[in-house]
Amino acid sequence: MTKLQMYQKLLFGTRAISYRYYTMVLKRLGMDILFLVVVSLFSCNRYPVEDTDFLRNLMLTKPSQFDSLLAKKDVFEIQILYTQINRDEQNIPHFKSFSYNMDRNMYFYPASTVKLPLVLLSLEKLHELGIAGLNKYTRMLSDSVYSGQLSVHKDTTSEDGYPSVAHYSKKILIVSDNDAYNRLYEFMGQREINRRLQKKGYRVSFLHRLERPLSLDENRYTEAIRFIDSGDTNKVIYRQEMGENVTPFFRRDTILKGRGYINRNGELVMAPFDFTYKNSYPLEDQQEVLKALLFPKAVASYRTFNISEEDRHFVLQYMSQYPHETYFPPYYKDSSLYDSYCKFLLFGEGTKKIPHNIRIFNKVGDAYGYLIDNAYIVDFDRQVEFLLSAVIHTNSDGIFNDGKYEYSAIGFPFMKNIGQLLYEYELQRKKKRKPDLWEFRFMYDYQ
Repeated sequence: MTKLQMYQKLLFGTRAISYRYYTMVLKRLGMDILFLVVVSLFSCNRYPVEDTDFLRNLMLTKPSQFDSLLAKKDVFEIQILYTQINRDEQNIPHFKSFSYNMDRNMYFYPASTVKLPLVLLSLEKLHELGIAGLNKYTRMLSDSVYSGQLSVHKDTTSEDGYPSVAHYSKKILIVSDNDAYNRLYEFMGQREINRRLQKKGYRVSFLHRLERPLSLDENRYTEAIRFIDSGDTNKVIYRQEMGENVTPFFRRDTILKGRGYINRNGELVMAPFDFTYKNSYPLEDQQEVLKALLFPKAVASYRTFNISEEDRHFVLQYMSQYPHETYFPPYYKDSSLYDSYCKFLLFGEGTKKIPHNIRIFNKVGDAYGYLIDNAYIVDFDRQVEFLLSAVIHTNSDGIFNDGKYEYSAIGFPFMKNIGQLLYEYELQRKKKRKPDLWEFRFMYDYQ
């Protein structure tokens, strides 16, 4: 033990001490020389110990970015789940998680994050049907047969002009398309979605389509669907009649938030907004779904999705592909679809190109003032990888549906800063073995 370490132990024991506390004690003791040395040492090793308060203490090292949020963590409904990945000699991942303010009983609206499980369930359903000629590229037509339903027989953004599970999945994974989610919701059906996910141990409740103001009854019924042959449009490979959930999976507890909302007639109603029959997808379950996709051999088999390895690679490619790399749909033509369009963590709402060495495999969501990102972040050059999931609510006036949310002022900066903070921590974190990340390198559509 060095003399400096002896001084530290004598003064502070083995406790994790803040910079402010160090300086206060040393100044009062008049130990000027030791003060300079210890302050120098502290600045070189400024990270807190990895205990139950690790994330909070780590954020405290950036007071200008996080202090005001930490002081009102429950107002902002902040939840963070950070998972380190440590590889063994066979490159098998092992996980160590740290959380901040996590509470699965603290409801937040999951917005578009529900779309990733729908992609995986749709691929699983096709795989298990096992019908010759039926796969994710087969043309999929939707027929309206009930109130609130919409027919779809064409898609001009696809390569062949027809919709398919593959094309809907690409739209979801790259730009978070709402209509594409609705079509996969209809293919799966409300009951089957919840039955399958809950059987896998995910505590979710998916009850409705997105951006379509349908009643509880209308969301229980789903369009009739036909998968047709690419050579003969009159040949039906698989037909699915209208679905009906006769035993709805409704939440039992009432969820009321805020102090008012704008109703469908554009009128202000001064009463809490009812989220009771909205989708529910806790942050912990979001990360577990992502983990099951990324590392299926490292999680319990019942939590994984029964899809082919080719389908798994398809999902991983498109959830990490940028709009400018995409021909169909022709997102590369749309300059408003910048790299971080659906990459909140690490980049916020920045419009610059993301460095070539970084890829983010994720699913974001934003609605009703909530911002959510559930991500696996990789730096191939520096051999860094980690899982990070976070949610924040920015609705200071407590009015829902008024379009007045502090996404830019509070939400996106938080997402960017927490992502960068943990990325910087990962850069210096010591690991016994560097990860081999070859399986997460992909050839993208347009490079």
